[in-house]
Amino acid sequence: MLAITEYREVFLDYLNNKLKIKEPANLYEPMVYILGLGGKRLRPVLVLMATDIFEKDHKEALDAALAIEIFHNFSLVHDDIMDDAPLRRGKQTVHEKWDINTGILSGDAMLINAYQLFENYEGDTFKELAKLFTKTAIEVCEGQQYDIDFETRDDVSIDDYLKMIEYKTAVLVGASLQMGAIVAGVHEDCKKAIYQFGRLLGIAFQLQDDYLDAFGDPKTFGKQVGGDIIENKKTFLFLKSLEASTKDEAKQLEYLYSINPEDNSGKIETVKAIFKSSGAAASTKKEIEKFTNLAFDVLDGIAIPEEKKTPLRDFGKMLMSRTV
Repeated sequence: MLAITEYREVFLDYLNNKLKIKEPANLYEPMVYILGLGGKRLRPVLVLMATDIFEKDHKEALDAALAIEIFHNFSLVHDDIMDDAPLRRGKQTVHEKWDINTGILSGDAMLINAYQLFENYEGDTFKELAKLFTKTAIEVCEGQQYDIDFETRDDVSIDDYLKMIEYKTAVLVGASLQMGAIVAGVHEDCKKAIYQFGRLLGIAFQLQDDYLDAFGDPKTFGKQVGGDIIENKKTFLFLKSLEASTKDEAKQLEYLYSINPEDNSGKIETVKAIFKSSGAAASTKKEIEKFTNLAFDVLDGIAIPEEKKTPLRDFGKMLMSRTV
């Protein structure tokens, strides 16, 4: 087993060797650009790590890891277009640096390129990887559509929200781990269990992201604190607050989520106060702990030696503490 930083280095070497700008340059240059903007490369690292954990050389999973990373970045290119976002990781987004049509087309090519990488695997492995990838890709699209729909719906439930973050975020974490298990050729029970571990951890991670968006330290969170409140996003915190607030607080919260003042500082502080007074902040922390513990319970039940589980358990703890 390697350290997380070592898996990341192995993957980046492979990524840099594989990515080349070719003609037409306006199709391929944006692909190289977005993939070169950085990021923690958590999903490809999980593919490689899972392969090693199940006693197969992680180098055999590099194409699957690259497919996951290309797909993830494809989704970011299209998300940025839909959100009209000017920046991604502190740099111009693809559609800003080029134009919207180039962003759409390059994103499409990235999705196709991700599928092509599975052609480097034989027989049943190819079929299984492609099948999992197809299922995951459509779920991610469904999660994105749910997220868009929620902006104009006033009947979003907590179950609706959990389903949305499962599809938009968590299934890709689960698929990353399962792809490593598929390349390693392990028993079906292990493949399913490692997927569930990743899926549950992904839900916990997204819930924590929601919590930190309101209550995180701006120095360590890496994003604007209060961003979800400014954008009137119906997160777990918001939905739980509506459920648990007094009638007056609920009305005030709904009003605040219907306005977009020039100066958002007062809105952010008032909403955060309601999140606390309603008990939603505490409930969100409990929900994060619940899904984290569920993930580790699944990991405990996987039929591999304990020393093989330790790297995944450590990864999960580092992920939740934002130190990975």
